[in-house]
Amino acid sequence: MYHTIIMPVDVFEMELSDKAVRHAEFMAQKDGIIHLLHVLPGSASMTISRFTADLRRFEEHLQQEAETRLKTMVTHFSIDPSRIKLHVSFGNIRDAVNDLAEELNADVVVIGSRNPTITTHLLGSNASNVIRHAHIPVLVVR
Repeated sequence: MYHTIIMPVDVFEMELSDKAVRHAEFMAQKDGIIHLLHVLPGSASMTISRFTADLRRFEEHLQQEAETRLKTMVTHFSIDPSRIKLHVSFGNIRDAVNDLAEELNADVVVIGSRNPTITTHLLGSNASNVIRHAHIPVLVVR
């Protein structure tokens, strides 16, 4: 099967990932490692110096909340928790997935997708972005 699996998740909409969890587990059967990745929006556009400290505290709070929710998500897996690694980053999903895939020399990305609307055509916008720019195989689970 696959050894290094990246699974981008939205910890604030975990039901999107329920089916993807089972697929990632199946792909990691023997000795695979699943890397759960939550991406928070970056605040590069907000550079007003008076608000920098408040913004930094807000980002730290968001990061801590995301890490807590990722730890909770680990309990949804039936594989050994030591084979699940947690990552929280800032920016956009597409770049964060590609950066982590390159850093880990990942084998595959497993991503959940919501039901699309007419504006996102066949896939959710995040899944679509990941697919278009990924350098490794991507499995989209609805």
